[in-house]
Amino acid sequence: MSSLRFLGAAGTVTGSKFLLEAGGHRLLIDCGLFQGLKELRLRNWAPLPVDPKSIDAVVLTHAHVDHTGGLPRLVSDGFKGPVFSTPGTHELAALLLPDSAHLQEEEARYANEHGYSKHRPALPLYTVEDAQASLRLFQTFGFGQPKEILPGVSLAFWRAGHILGSAICSFKLLKEKQSIVFTGDLGRYQGPLLHSPEAVYFATTLIAESTYGDRLHGEERPEHDLADAVNTVARRGGMIVIPAFAIGRTQEILYQLRALEEQRTIPVLDVFVDSPMARDATPIYLAHPEEHSIDMAKLLSQGISPLRTRKTRFVNSVAESKQLNGLQGPAIVISASGMATGGRVLHHLKHRLPDPRNLVLFVGYQAEGTRGRRLLNGEKQIPIQGSLVSVKAEIRSISGFSAHVDWKEMLRWMDGIRDVPKQVFLVHGEASALEGLRGRVAAKGWPATVPQHLETVELKEPS
Repeated sequence: MSSLRFLGAAGTVTGSKFLLEAGGHRLLIDCGLFQGLKELRLRNWAPLPVDPKSIDAVVLTHAHVDHTGGLPRLVSDGFKGPVFSTPGTHELAALLLPDSAHLQEEEARYANEHGYSKHRPALPLYTVEDAQASLRLFQTFGFGQPKEILPGVSLAFWRAGHILGSAICSFKLLKEKQSIVFTGDLGRYQGPLLHSPEAVYFATTLIAESTYGDRLHGEERPEHDLADAVNTVARRGGMIVIPAFAIGRTQEILYQLRALEEQRTIPVLDVFVDSPMARDATPIYLAHPEEHSIDMAKLLSQGISPLRTRKTRFVNSVAESKQLNGLQGPAIVISASGMATGGRVLHHLKHRLPDPRNLVLFVGYQAEGTRGRRLLNGEKQIPIQGSLVSVKAEIRSISGFSAHVDWKEMLRWMDGIRDVPKQVFLVHGEASALEGLRGRVAAKGWPATVPQHLETVELKEPS
């Protein structure tokens, strides 16, 4: 009997990690870090409930840290099997995992120097060496090319449209005639950069994300809100700080700023992209035409660089990043991380939050407990790198840039499955989103369940 154990992203948005046991094999689908609330982040330090040495393979849906960031720790704890992904995910993970490790090493060093950690000494969760070791285990293949990755277990990747390389993962258990499908994170239909999510026709078991399971994106035009923010701050001579994920969101913001400039909807401002990973990821986005949207492909065919404004500058060094603190506006700084949990954006926030001329613009989901969520909730003082920082800058959020489907788009994707699955498990959402999508899936007549953290379920075979 096959089983599935929910080691992460069950009842929460982060820490995607699912253990599939089938045909005498153990597969880990995603190996993400928990983010947000301290009680969740502490899970990153807890031993995995299953011996890493007993896992035969890891399969990654995409490169974001809440889906891949635990892989170096898994390898340091003894995992030695293959890691399967698309080529795009591998290329981005080669940027993201060493960067994640470096940030953790730097945070531990900073905490030790300034004495604000409870641990003596503060240690990183894993090292750059661990990250490099995990990257040596990758094996890649393309979309729509089923591959028997273990005896009796076939895997196919289908375009998910969330970020470059993101994949819906469809497993076939050849002896048991089961089809187990993980949506990973599904992107929007008709997005500006990437191909829309592809349909998957068969699933006896479906594991679906629920980030926006209780919300609709509506017909809003996020570029209009972006233009308003830019024009507002330009008039008062301030700075816009945009915390944005280096992979995916930064590229989309650059795309939209370029378009607004071309339409003369906004003034041409200096745009500083202060993220080494975003700098290196941007050409990777341009190098994968098999994933591009029609609009992206058309611009490239015309010789237009879709991911650069007229005055885009990619910040290379830490010293150059710190020099931006002396910059007078108006200008735009795009920096990671997207939820303001770490990275270079922290010193930009520390420097810019006390000035009411400035604006911090969030362009993505802010998980509970993150600095981003706390700023959006109106907190007037925010701890950053051991200091309490006064919040006088304007805080805004634009929801329309989400790279996740809403509940209606998720149901649209589910409608592509021809027969009703035996089981549907809803993950990667907060409580209201999970329950909202569960009710809507149940209304379709499908058996929808919200699993608990560490719960194990047996997978039903087809009749």
